[in-house]
Amino acid sequence: MIPMSKKIKIGILFGGKSVEHEVSLQSARNVIESLDREKYSLTLIGIDKKGQWDYYHEQDYLINPSDPEAIQLGPKKGPVDLFELPRTLDIVFPVMHGYLGEDGAVQGLMKVLDLPCVGADVLGSAIGMDKDVMKRLLREAGVPVANFLTLHKHERHLWPRERIIDHIPLPLFVKPSNGGSSIGICKVKEIWELEPAISAAFQYDRKVLIEEAINGHEIQFSMIGNENPSISLPCKIVPKGDFHSYACKYIDKQGSEFIIPVQLDPDTLISLQRIALKTYRTLCCEGMARVDLFLKQNGDIILNELNTIPGLTSMSPYSKMWQVSGVSYCDFLNRVIEYAFDRYAKENELVREISLKEQWIKQ
Repeated sequence: MIPMSKKIKIGILFGGKSVEHEVSLQSARNVIESLDREKYSLTLIGIDKKGQWDYYHEQDYLINPSDPEAIQLGPKKGPVDLFELPRTLDIVFPVMHGYLGEDGAVQGLMKVLDLPCVGADVLGSAIGMDKDVMKRLLREAGVPVANFLTLHKHERHLWPRERIIDHIPLPLFVKPSNGGSSIGICKVKEIWELEPAISAAFQYDRKVLIEEAINGHEIQFSMIGNENPSISLPCKIVPKGDFHSYACKYIDKQGSEFIIPVQLDPDTLISLQRIALKTYRTLCCEGMARVDLFLKQNGDIILNELNTIPGLTSMSPYSKMWQVSGVSYCDFLNRVIEYAFDRYAKENELVREISLKEQWIKQ
């Protein structure tokens, strides 16, 4: 239930103790600039790279806001008392990516504080962040995924490069299991590149995916909703390099071409949409997500991954897909906020305490 007060008091969380800190700042800038000020009263909460939560003023919350390589938090205006937030806010919007922002940690904290939270809940966030668990669940549900194997850091010695290539032939991708924005991802074409790629990925996570390289078109969909999600028109990603890297996504404005909407035959479009919707539901998503797939030359579809807090920067395809689909950025923000209030209201209808005496009588 949306509050009936004059304005909805919304806390915007951004930054974070994550390698995706700068991406979060870029996304937050777009969200903050686009929210309807007649409808919302904003409280800006920045989290620095050490994990400190502080309040920020809108006029100077970012330094170098237009430079994705130099962007950083501005001057702090005072520390945040987390347990005061339920008295001052109606809802929280975590515009955060990666570790401690997109992985269920912040979502769990907001649940403990009894505050509605935009986006996926704890479970959906955690699953969406862990590519190993995500792909195993999807495979069990019958969603086609690329061949992969998972290396745990303490078992790395059990997987010499020859054994890995016996399971996943070259070329292949090495990526941290928990991570986003293509950070720590390497495409391996030669056997001597494998060990350095694994070492690079292990810098970001204790679990690493070795995954088959799929030769096909990368197709993405934007999605919003809880029980009955809506899906956008499709986008085709055409990167300059071997794959859609961090630089392509957030630094080089010509790093990738977005074709929106990509022209597909009706049967192929329906098949892609069905797999995207099944992925969203299988992974317990709510609020919003971006679903990434590969369309092979023979028509086969392979699910790549899902992001529960997709990039919301000016260079990101997520909002571009909605705009082409007839949903403005402002309307998108209004909808995901409504979905958060709707989930919160339904959860508050659940029974959270019982009478032991009643239970005894029933037995």
